[in-house]
Amino acid sequence: MKVGISAGYWGAGPPVGVERQLAEAESLGVDSFWTAEAYGSDALTPLAWWGSRTTSIKLGTSICQISARTPTALSMAAMTLDHLSGGRVLLGIGASGPQVVEGWYGQSYPRPLERTREYVEIMRLVMAREEPVAFEGRHYQLPLEGGAGLGKALKSTIHPVRPAIPILLGAEGPKNVALAGEIADGWLPLWFSPKSDAFYRDALAEGRARPGAHATADGFEVACTVWMVEHDDVEVAASFLKPTLALYIGGMGARGANFHHDVFVRMGWRDECEAIQDRYLAGDRDGAIELVPTEMVEDVALVGPADKMVEEIERKWRSTCITTMILGGWPREDTRERILAAVRG
Repeated sequence: MKVGISAGYWGAGPPVGVERQLAEAESLGVDSFWTAEAYGSDALTPLAWWGSRTTSIKLGTSICQISARTPTALSMAAMTLDHLSGGRVLLGIGASGPQVVEGWYGQSYPRPLERTREYVEIMRLVMAREEPVAFEGRHYQLPLEGGAGLGKALKSTIHPVRPAIPILLGAEGPKNVALAGEIADGWLPLWFSPKSDAFYRDALAEGRARPGAHATADGFEVACTVWMVEHDDVEVAASFLKPTLALYIGGMGARGANFHHDVFVRMGWRDECEAIQDRYLAGDRDGAIELVPTEMVEDVALVGPADKMVEEIERKWRSTCITTMILGGWPREDTRERILAAVRG
């Protein structure tokens, strides 16, 4: 298993200490560095800014939301950054959810799997640069039908560093995970739990078995962000992540259309999830946080002293389908090498 680190997306402003952590990570041979976006900071600008201070670490987006950019625009940005970084880009994309897609980007959300499939196909055509890009899909047409009627199929002026930039699909539900197994070069899970490993392996295998599937098990990347809070007291460590779990389970999506909520329900936390969501949607954020069990945090994160983290990595995490553990936190200086070594095995 490889090691990655994450800056995620911002709160009120840039996270503190990223440059130092990134320099330390690269010196320790960490494989990849990842950014994200929701409805604030974007994923590409911080990756380019911080990535310019590096020489070898891979640069990944986890994720770029497909409704934020046309497939040609994202291809342009990825190829540009790939040139500037010397071929180090890992392009993570995802459909997000209806509240963000329709509320923030003003785009239509229905049929996200179909839209994702078309999006990836167009990006591969752009990055291959074999001929002018023409595409006739349900969601995307190049050139556009109608309009001024003057659209022309074009070929990127950039000669790509690589014939293909790895595309990883952010996915949580079984249909979307299967789509990643079918069309992508990798999968970016969110709220992965080792006890759900067999469920996800089956979904990936279903996608790979489809006629004409792009993906195979060989070289398929599963890069998973695992939040990490190091503290001698497990309860104190878990308390730092409970507000995040309450937000995602309770408030990141409407009732009946919250994919993060569904992930935890599949883990066996149905009653707890319903109670957390009820409190959160009623405006009782603090009450929702109080209902998040420490055991729920431990299902998806590393919390507590270093000895506990190392034991859990070796016992639960390393045998999963994950190929890169993206640490959502940076170990203390005195325990860092032990934790990184545990991940790498």
